[in-house]
Amino acid sequence: MARPAFRVDAVLVQAVIAGALSFAHLHDLAAAAGQDGWKAWAYPISVDLLLVAAWRRLRSEGPSRLAWCWFLIALFASLGANVATAGFLDLAHPPAWLRFGIAGWPALAFLGGTLLAHSHTDAEPEPVSPAPVAPEPAPNIERESAPGPRPEPSPIAAAAEDAPALAPAAPAGPTVPAALVDHARKLAAEHHARTGARIDTDTLRARLGVPPQLAETIAAQLA
Repeated sequence: MARPAFRVDAVLVQAVIAGALSFAHLHDLAAAAGQDGWKAWAYPISVDLLLVAAWRRLRSEGPSRLAWCWFLIALFASLGANVATAGFLDLAHPPAWLRFGIAGWPALAFLGGTLLAHSHTDAEPEPVSPAPVAPEPAPNIERESAPGPRPEPSPIAAAAEDAPALAPAAPAGPTVPAALVDHARKLAAEHHARTGARIDTDTLRARLGVPPQLAETIAAQLA
């Protein structure tokens, strides 16, 4: 895969040239005001860093009075140095106010950088509590569980009833609809997944809202 050809960005070249010229003007102004040696080089770095910090605060957190204030202060210091070195001031004999401003700049820049780095105007949003979930309505099983009319016994069944029983038959429980059994099976699976234990008859009766005898019959079918 071929690499894209290197292209020179005109805007980036212009920014580098402007930054270099502004840096040189700030250095010359600081040197003329008595800040010799490394202090003359530190002055333009301080101005540019404050300008970048204020601009970054504006881009990340939106417009604010604090960020705009220090951005304008740093911009005025940079622009003032460019104008002052263009011959408007006698740098061989700098005025007293210029010496005063250059000497007091480090404290001003330190204050601005500290405020930009450690102050936050935007409050954190309060967490929104979720809306309460309405409980699931219990199925209407009265109509399903109500036994219908019993059919008339056939002659063969009547004869079988009259014949003597060999063994006592177990009492038959109430008829349970298939839909109710399926719903109870889902509730039992949900209870087992949540608690790790099988659902008991009382809990099943409470969840279904059925009589105790019908709940025992359903529990027997789920076993």
